Amino acid sequence: MLLVIGTGALLYPALSTAVAVEVFGVMFIIAGVGHFIAAFHARGWGGVLITILCGLLYLFSGIVFVERPFQSAALLTLFLTMLFFALGTFRIATAITAQYSGWGWSVVSGLISILLAVMIWQDYPVSSFWVIGTFVGIDMIFAGWAMVMLALSVKNLPKEPTPATT
Repeated sequence: MLLVIGTGALLYPALSTAVAVEVFGVMFIIAGVGHFIAAFHARGWGGVLITILCGLLYLFSGIVFVERPFQSAALLTLFLTMLFFALGTFRIATAITAQYSGWGWSVVSGLISILLAVMIWQDYPVSSFWVIGTFVGIDMIFAGWAMVMLALSVKNLPKEPTPATT
């Protein structure tokens, strides 16, 4: 199922971006309601006000995400761009400074993160229509293949446990 949905997300990235942002918004709304419930159940606790404020932030953010998915996608895409650039820079700096075993792979990983950030930024804000949906689709496809491979490896396990050697 993940392979099929992931492929659909890659074929229709704008639609899958809107759906992913709306799902994210619904999760924020649920989190906001959860904060309100927690605040009113813990009356003697000193953190009631901050819990209510966090609940309002979650609720407001969730409503904005659900009502304006493409504008929210633009915001999330910009955040992802900054995150990729910062993480890539950090990976490269850490790898070059520490030079641990396999540090070259961390440099490559960092360079790819920076390259992704630059590619997204060069096409921003248009990239916000396809980035999130494409990334979600790729993740679903790899998660689906991982599950298929796990199922195939479990299928090949012996049916009866082997006796322990002493």
